[in-house]
Amino acid sequence: MPASDYVKNLRARVGHDLIMFPTVSAVVLNDRGEILLGQRSDNHRWSLIAGLMDPGEQPAEAVAREVLEETAVQVKVERLAGVALHEVTYPNGDRCHMVNTWFRCRATGGEARVNDEESIAVGWFPLDALPELSAFALQRIRTALDDGAPAWFAQPGESVEGSQASQPGRISPAS
Repeated sequence: MPASDYVKNLRARVGHDLIMFPTVSAVVLNDRGEILLGQRSDNHRWSLIAGLMDPGEQPAEAVAREVLEETAVQVKVERLAGVALHEVTYPNGDRCHMVNTWFRCRATGGEARVNDEESIAVGWFPLDALPELSAFALQRIRTALDDGAPAWFAQPGESVEGSQASQPGRISPAS
Protein backbone atom coordinates (compact mmCIF):
# COMPACT_ATOMS: atom_id res chain seq x y z
CA MET A 1 0.00 0.00 0.00
CA PRO A 2 1.44 3.36 -0.89
CA ALA A 3 2.03 5.61 2.09
CA SER A 4 0.79 9.19 2.14
CA ASP A 5 3.28 12.03 2.47
CA TYR A 6 2.07 12.42 6.07
CA VAL A 7 2.98 8.79 6.90
CA LYS A 8 6.29 8.98 4.97
CA ASN A 9 7.28 12.07 6.99
CA LEU A 10 6.44 10.34 10.28
CA ARG A 11 8.32 7.18 9.31
CA ALA A 12 11.36 9.25 8.32
CA ARG A 13 11.45 10.48 11.93
CA VAL A 14 10.64 7.30 13.85
CA GLY A 15 11.75 4.48 11.57
CA HIS A 16 9.94 1.21 12.31
CA ASP A 17 8.94 2.27 15.85
CA LEU A 18 5.32 2.17 16.95
CA ILE A 19 2.97 4.84 15.57
CA MET A 20 -0.73 5.13 16.41
CA PHE A 21 -3.02 5.99 13.49
CA PRO A 22 -6.73 6.79 13.27
CA THR A 23 -8.34 4.47 10.71
CA VAL A 24 -11.83 3.76 9.39
CA SER A 25 -13.53 0.77 7.85
CA ALA A 26 -16.86 0.22 6.13
CA VAL A 27 -19.42 -2.55 6.24
CA VAL A 28 -21.09 -1.60 2.96
CA LEU A 29 -24.42 -3.22 2.10
CA ASN A 30 -26.28 -3.13 -1.19
CA ASP A 31 -30.03 -3.50 -1.83
CA ARG A 32 -29.62 -7.31 -2.01
CA GLY A 33 -28.09 -7.44 1.49
CA GLU A 34 -24.62 -8.29 0.17
CA ILE A 35 -21.39 -6.93 1.68
CA LEU A 36 -18.69 -5.17 -0.33
CA LEU A 37 -15.20 -6.61 0.19
CA GLY A 38 -11.80 -6.00 -1.35
CA GLN A 39 -8.99 -8.47 -1.89
CA ARG A 40 -5.84 -6.69 -0.70
CA SER A 41 -2.87 -6.42 -3.04
CA ASP A 42 -0.31 -6.72 -0.21
CA ASN A 43 -1.42 -10.04 1.31
CA HIS A 44 -4.17 -11.24 -1.10
CA ARG A 45 -6.67 -11.60 1.77
CA TRP A 46 -10.26 -10.46 1.54
CA SER A 47 -11.18 -7.64 3.92
CA LEU A 48 -13.52 -4.78 4.58
CA ILE A 49 -12.73 -1.55 2.80
CA ALA A 50 -10.58 0.49 5.17
CA GLY A 51 -7.87 3.08 5.38
CA LEU A 52 -6.11 5.85 7.28
CA MET A 53 -7.85 9.10 8.03
CA ASP A 54 -6.23 12.20 6.60
CA PRO A 55 -5.28 15.04 8.98
CA GLY A 56 -8.35 17.24 9.58
CA GLU A 57 -10.79 14.67 8.17
CA GLN A 58 -13.89 13.51 10.06
CA PRO A 59 -14.27 9.70 10.36
CA ALA A 60 -17.54 9.50 8.37
CA GLU A 61 -16.00 11.62 5.61
CA ALA A 62 -12.91 9.39 5.58
CA VAL A 63 -14.88 6.15 5.30
CA ALA A 64 -16.92 7.44 2.33
CA ARG A 65 -13.70 8.64 0.66
CA GLU A 66 -11.92 5.31 1.21
CA VAL A 67 -14.81 3.28 -0.25
CA LEU A 68 -15.00 5.54 -3.31
CA GLU A 69 -11.21 5.56 -3.83
CA GLU A 70 -10.82 1.80 -3.50
CA THR A 71 -14.03 0.51 -5.14
CA ALA A 72 -15.71 3.35 -7.12
CA VAL A 73 -18.84 2.79 -4.97
CA GLN A 74 -20.56 5.80 -3.44
CA VAL A 75 -22.00 5.30 0.04
CA LYS A 76 -24.24 6.87 2.64
CA VAL A 77 -23.00 6.34 6.19
CA GLU A 78 -25.93 4.87 8.17
CA ARG A 79 -24.47 4.42 11.64
CA LEU A 80 -21.41 4.13 13.80
CA ALA A 81 -20.91 0.42 14.55
CA GLY A 82 -17.80 0.37 16.72
CA VAL A 83 -14.31 1.49 17.62
CA ALA A 84 -11.30 -0.52 18.75
CA LEU A 85 -7.53 -0.59 18.66
CA HIS A 86 -5.73 -3.35 16.77
CA GLU A 87 -2.05 -3.97 16.18
CA VAL A 88 -0.45 -4.26 12.74
CA THR A 89 3.14 -5.06 11.89
CA TYR A 90 3.95 -4.72 8.20
CA PRO A 91 6.40 -7.00 6.36
CA ASN A 92 8.99 -4.18 6.35
CA GLY A 93 8.87 -4.06 10.18
CA ASP A 94 6.75 -0.92 10.58
CA ARG A 95 4.70 -1.24 13.79
CA CYS A 96 1.31 0.42 14.15
CA HIS A 97 -1.57 0.61 16.55
CA MET A 98 -4.63 1.35 14.44
CA VAL A 99 -7.57 2.95 16.22
CA ASN A 100 -10.31 1.77 13.87
CA THR A 101 -13.76 3.35 13.73
CA TRP A 102 -16.15 1.30 11.63
CA PHE A 103 -19.47 2.23 10.11
CA ARG A 104 -22.40 0.51 8.46
CA CYS A 105 -22.86 2.10 5.06
CA ARG A 106 -25.38 1.75 2.24
CA ALA A 107 -24.26 1.75 -1.40
CA THR A 108 -25.91 4.64 -3.26
CA GLY A 109 -24.15 4.61 -6.63
CA GLY A 110 -21.26 3.46 -8.74
CA GLU A 111 -20.24 0.01 -9.95
CA ALA A 112 -17.90 -2.01 -7.72
CA ARG A 113 -14.49 -2.38 -9.35
CA VAL A 114 -10.82 -2.25 -8.46
CA ASN A 115 -10.25 1.49 -8.42
CA ASP A 116 -6.68 1.81 -7.09
CA GLU A 117 -3.54 -0.23 -6.41
CA GLU A 118 -4.63 -1.32 -2.90
CA SER A 119 -6.86 -4.14 -4.18
CA ILE A 120 -6.57 -6.92 -6.74
CA ALA A 121 -10.30 -7.72 -6.66
CA VAL A 122 -13.51 -6.18 -5.35
CA GLY A 123 -16.87 -7.89 -5.01
CA TRP A 124 -20.26 -8.18 -3.37
CA PHE A 125 -20.79 -11.24 -1.16
CA PRO A 126 -23.95 -12.73 0.37
CA LEU A 127 -23.73 -13.08 4.15
CA ASP A 128 -23.90 -16.86 3.88
CA ALA A 129 -21.08 -17.06 1.31
CA LEU A 130 -18.32 -14.81 2.63
CA PRO A 131 -14.71 -15.63 1.74
CA GLU A 132 -12.27 -16.34 4.57
CA LEU A 133 -12.01 -13.20 6.71
CA SER A 134 -10.06 -12.27 9.82
CA ALA A 135 -11.76 -12.48 13.21
CA PHE A 136 -11.60 -8.68 13.41
CA ALA A 137 -13.40 -8.31 10.05
CA LEU A 138 -16.12 -10.73 11.19
CA GLN A 139 -16.51 -8.77 14.42
CA ARG A 140 -16.98 -5.52 12.53
CA ILE A 141 -19.55 -7.13 10.24
CA ARG A 142 -21.55 -8.62 13.14
CA THR A 143 -21.62 -5.37 15.09
CA ALA A 144 -22.57 -3.34 12.02
CA LEU A 145 -25.49 -5.66 11.25
CA ASP A 146 -26.88 -5.59 14.81
CA ASP A 147 -29.44 -2.80 14.52
CA GLY A 148 -30.46 -2.98 18.17
CA ALA A 149 -27.00 -2.68 19.64
CA PRO A 150 -25.08 0.48 20.48
CA ALA A 151 -21.68 1.01 18.93
CA TRP A 152 -19.28 -1.73 20.06
CA PHE A 153 -16.03 -0.97 21.88
CA ALA A 154 -13.39 -3.05 23.60
CA GLN A 155 -13.63 -3.17 27.38
CA PRO A 156 -10.55 -2.04 29.34
CA GLY A 157 -7.80 -4.62 28.86
CA GLU A 158 -9.73 -6.49 26.15
CA SER A 159 -8.17 -7.10 22.73
CA VAL A 160 -10.28 -7.36 19.58
CA GLU A 161 -8.78 -10.79 18.91
CA GLY A 162 -9.96 -12.05 22.30
CA SER A 163 -13.44 -10.55 22.38
CA GLN A 164 -16.53 -12.72 22.16
CA ALA A 165 -17.69 -10.65 19.18
CA SER A 166 -14.60 -11.66 17.17
CA GLN A 167 -15.16 -15.41 17.39
CA PRO A 168 -15.70 -17.16 14.04
CA GLY A 169 -19.20 -18.21 13.10
CA ARG A 170 -22.04 -17.64 10.72
CA ILE A 171 -23.03 -14.07 9.94
CA SER A 172 -26.76 -13.41 10.09
CA PRO A 173 -28.63 -10.70 8.18
CA ALA A 174 -29.76 -7.66 10.13
CA SER A 175 -33.23 -8.03 11.57
